[in-house]
Amino acid sequence: MKLKRTNSADPDFIALVADLDKYLAEVDGDEHDYYAQFNGIDKIANVVVAYGADEAVGCGAFKPYSDSIAEIKRMFTKPEHRGKKIGALILAELESWANELGYAECILETGQKQKAAVRLYQNSGYSVIPNYDQYAGVENSICMKKSTAPRHEAAG
Repeated sequence: MKLKRTNSADPDFIALVADLDKYLAEVDGDEHDYYAQFNGIDKIANVVVAYGADEAVGCGAFKPYSDSIAEIKRMFTKPEHRGKKIGALILAELESWANELGYAECILETGQKQKAAVRLYQNSGYSVIPNYDQYAGVENSICMKKSTAPRHEAAG
C-alpha cells in the first residue's frame, strides 16, 4: 500500500470523492443534500490518497478548524477494497500530517448510518463529542475528537 500526500486538485482524489458522493447519496437518502453543502473539496491543501497496485483505492483529507484543531473530511475506501485496514492507514497518515503542522486535535463528523466508519474512528481512538457547528441538533450526525499531540512517556 502506498500513501501519497497531495491536495484537492489531485485527479485521483477528485475521482474517489465522486464515488464517495454517490455512495453517500444512497446511504443518506433524503439527508444527503444537507450534508453535501459542507463537503466541497475546492482548495483543500491536505489530502491523502492510498494506492494498491497503482490504483487509487482510498482517500481522506483534513482542513483547519481552528489554530489547534484539524477537521478530518472525505474519508473513503472503494467498496471492493474494504476490510483491508486502508481507512485506518489513511487516517493515521492524516493525523500524523496534522500533528506535523501543529494541530493538537482532530475532529470529524460522520453519520449514524456509516457503521463501518464509526467503528474505524472508535478503533482509532476517537471519542464522541457534542455535535459542533452545522451538525448541532442533527440526529444522524455523530461528531468525534482525538488528541494528535505526541504523548511523552515519563522517565523512569
